[in-house]
Amino acid sequence: MFTRFTNIINALQSLNKVYSNSEMVRKILRCLPRTWMPKVTAIKEAKNLNILPLEDLLGSLMTHELSMQTKDDDEEKEKKKKKVVALKSSTIEDSDDDDELALITRKFKKFLASKKKFGGK
Repeated sequence: MFTRFTNIINALQSLNKVYSNSEMVRKILRCLPRTWMPKVTAIKEAKNLNILPLEDLLGSLMTHELSMQTKDDDEEKEKKKKKVVALKSSTIEDSDDDDELALITRKFKKFLASKKKFGGK
């Protein structure tokens, strides 16, 4: 972004339009995206924009960008560490065995019920 800005400023200087250092600093701060607003506010509050060199502003912004990138990288690593592994369950069906077991279970329940009817003897 700074290279494009410098190219535009140099082209304007060749057309006899000259900006002061404070105007250039303010233009760069104004064009930054919303995610940079806390940093822009901090620079405006902490430094005198009338005497702040353009190179110092650039250094401050580049430092902030690097710290944001390392923070994003750390967050991505944390997300990768928290991957959940789920295993699929499967059942093997033996319909013959299940049918026989169900039949035996029903007959046994009937047998127990009939025992209770006749006094359990």
